[in-house]
Amino acid sequence: MADVTAEEKPVNKNKKYRKDKPWDTDDIDHWKIEEFKPGDMTSHMLEESSFATLFPKYREKYLKEVWPNVVSCLKEYGIHALLDLIEGSMTVKTTRKTWDPYIIIKARDLIKLLARSVPFEQAKRVLGDEMTCDIIKIGNITRNKERFVKRRQRLIGPNGNTLKALELLTECYIKVQGSTVATLGPYKGIKQIRKVVIDTMNNIHPIYNIKILMTKRELMKDESLKFESWDRFLPQFKKKNVQTKKPKKQTVKKKYTPFPPPQQPSKIDLQLESGEYFLKEREKKQQKNDDKIAKQNEKLAEKKKKREEVFVAPTEDIIRTSASDQAQLPNSVDHNRLKKKLKKSFSGSPAVHKVDNENQWKTKIMTANDSGETRKRKKRKSCDTEEEPSEKIKKAKKKKNLNEHDDPDDDLSAVKTSEKTPTIKKKKKKIPG
Repeated sequence: MADVTAEEKPVNKNKKYRKDKPWDTDDIDHWKIEEFKPGDMTSHMLEESSFATLFPKYREKYLKEVWPNVVSCLKEYGIHALLDLIEGSMTVKTTRKTWDPYIIIKARDLIKLLARSVPFEQAKRVLGDEMTCDIIKIGNITRNKERFVKRRQRLIGPNGNTLKALELLTECYIKVQGSTVATLGPYKGIKQIRKVVIDTMNNIHPIYNIKILMTKRELMKDESLKFESWDRFLPQFKKKNVQTKKPKKQTVKKKYTPFPPPQQPSKIDLQLESGEYFLKEREKKQQKNDDKIAKQNEKLAEKKKKREEVFVAPTEDIIRTSASDQAQLPNSVDHNRLKKKLKKSFSGSPAVHKVDNENQWKTKIMTANDSGETRKRKKRKSCDTEEEPSEKIKKAKKKKNLNEHDDPDDDLSAVKTSEKTPTIKKKKKKIPG
């Protein structure tokens, strides 16, 4: 009886009714994902599921070229794809021919990757069973834009070497675009990349994580270390906060005096001196507002002055060349010589100059002056020919003396007629006998 009791083992209460499963052996991989084939789903989907995502304008040209391939790829799984260029969106929908219930989630990931500048040849890999994707947002980790750009460039590395190293170690595809990092690959690799990306944006250089991944890869080859901790083999990096040395301030020591410093006036004493203590609340507020407005006006004047400085013309340096430098120039003109020449040409009256074939402009001046003189002469002659009224009266009197039968009023009439119309003398015809 003692032997029987010794052989009996204590049974846990939770495993009291658990029986052995002969089909559950150690060679079975419980984590293996079985492939889903067409025909495994007996009936079609009852409801239509759809996902849509927007894409930036610079991706429009590429998506138009690739979209027929996207449609044909998703058609194999019974998914309908739609590209709306007016709205700038991509949509995927299930149909009655869809034979995989989870493929709509994979199709959603596909259009997300296409919107984040991942090429179609890489993005279509996400439709596989053991593949997944992750879009890591890095824009809100650092506020300073300059730091963000530096750390993002640190993640990419010189000529993209850091990204290539991460892709080889994790067997994932990585695409850094704007404020996101799109990754595509197995679940384990995606998890490692997310850690590396976030650490890099938090000012931890990616080389440290790459070294850790390299050591882990070597340790995986040794089967004896399969069930042991690898912490002793992994490199430990301590954070070193190297502070920049600031120049020391030179303090001048004051002379020692046994007497204490004079007591400083309090706030109330200062108000009493300035007279502010006796002001009313309303007057104090008014004074504060006046001071505030005065400061604002000063700042506005300074800003206005700075804005006006842009419109002030810069001072130009006048380059003065000597007479020897001007003579060396190919198209230089001697101004003094030209002035003397012009003075000689215009000295005296223009009519004195001789007419040459070369200087035709001198002839024009002479002809113009000649024509003016002739006009003056003609005017003088016309003035000389005109008779004065006194001479006309004398001629009229002579006629009166010649005519015997003239009336006394004829003198006036003769003068009037002579003033009004010029007298026309007609030759008298001689009458024979």
